[in-house]
Amino acid sequence: MNRTRIKQTFAEYTSKYNASDPKIKLKIDHTYRVAALAERIAKTVTDVSIDTDLAWAMGMLHDIGRFEQVKRYGTFVDSESVDHAALGIGILFDEGLLDSFGDFSEKERELIRISIANHNKFRIPEGMDDLTTAYCNILRDADKIDILRVNCDTPLEDIYNVTTEELKKATVSEEVKKGFVERHTVLRSLKHTPVDNLVGHICLVFELVYPVSTQIAKEQGYVDKLLQFASDNPDTNAWIAYMREHVWE
Repeated sequence: MNRTRIKQTFAEYTSKYNASDPKIKLKIDHTYRVAALAERIAKTVTDVSIDTDLAWAMGMLHDIGRFEQVKRYGTFVDSESVDHAALGIGILFDEGLLDSFGDFSEKERELIRISIANHNKFRIPEGMDDLTTAYCNILRDADKIDILRVNCDTPLEDIYNVTTEELKKATVSEEVKKGFVERHTVLRSLKHTPVDNLVGHICLVFELVYPVSTQIAKEQGYVDKLLQFASDNPDTNAWIAYMREHVWE
């Protein structure tokens, strides 16, 4: 696998989009970090035979759909635009962009397709073989870890498309609180307020599959940084304090 070719092709593809747009830059930077994280996680997997180069390549390809999503809709919110994973699959496979990245075998192509298609899903499908499941989980873990970083490095108002006032005054919905208490990720359909998105992103740590993924999330400190969010709503502040106390139990 030619990493130089993959990087060059990615750079050429993303150069078609407005690099001065913070959303485009965010996803370019995010892509390289997810690729590195996927490789790091893949090196720790021992129950199946993982190709770390392929795991890295999946990280480089996983968010191809984001760039066209931003161009067409100006948002990262799939529910308000398009499923970015499905859009990426269409660009890579139906439009043939994957061939520009390298000569992948049929098995590799199928693993890439399934892993990218499921990287943003609430749950991966049951019944997949162990190898396919492992690649899906590696990519999902890597993506979740870096989403936490993105939420720290980028103003939440930009990510959630809300004003500071809306974010600061918002309450946390009961169903979102339930997700934290039960220690699982939260469906997008249950997020009704701006701060629900913050809580939902923190809940990503509960479903990291590999021990090294949780270790990385702790080391980076982004969860703890997100939990320093200061609301103008007393009830929300009390809930955030509760989360700080219990998140790493």
